[in-house]
Amino acid sequence: MKIQIIGYSGAGKSTLAAQLGALYGIPVLHLDNLHWYGNWQERPDDEMNALAEAFLKAHESWVIDGNYSRIAPTRFEESDMTVFFDFGRLRCFLSAWRRYRAYRGMARESCPCPEKFDREFRRWILKDSRTKKHQMRHRDNLNKTNGKKIVLRNRRAAKRLFATLTAEHLLTKESNK
Repeated sequence: MKIQIIGYSGAGKSTLAAQLGALYGIPVLHLDNLHWYGNWQERPDDEMNALAEAFLKAHESWVIDGNYSRIAPTRFEESDMTVFFDFGRLRCFLSAWRRYRAYRGMARESCPCPEKFDREFRRWILKDSRTKKHQMRHRDNLNKTNGKKIVLRNRRAAKRLFATLTAEHLLTKESNK
């Protein structure tokens, strides 16, 4: 199983990636862990790409969370499923605020930098990441996948997807016994 999760900041990509990795017992790659060194220092694209490509070569199955379409672009063609979190900006803003309150000053498993909620990030969530160019890039990435394409528009849909995948996985395990 190869699963690619893309979408807007604060939508819940990393949470779903961790859940699916645990469900299927497969490795998870959070692209923010490749993009950032600690303390919000950006890694060069060529180095980030080499790390992502090494991950793809090392694993038959995986979950990858993050956009960065220029990094390991073959992951879209290789994925069995691409999930696009197409949540509204206010939902993402509130989720990012809650995440900030929970992890303030600490790094999360999905990002090596201390959590922050500064003006630049708030602007990214509410405006800069929502330009026509970014919206088209998400759609293009979704369309690159050869596998199943799933668009989630709210938390309820994300919970339903996880419940459905869990039930299918349990049924498969039972039938293989």
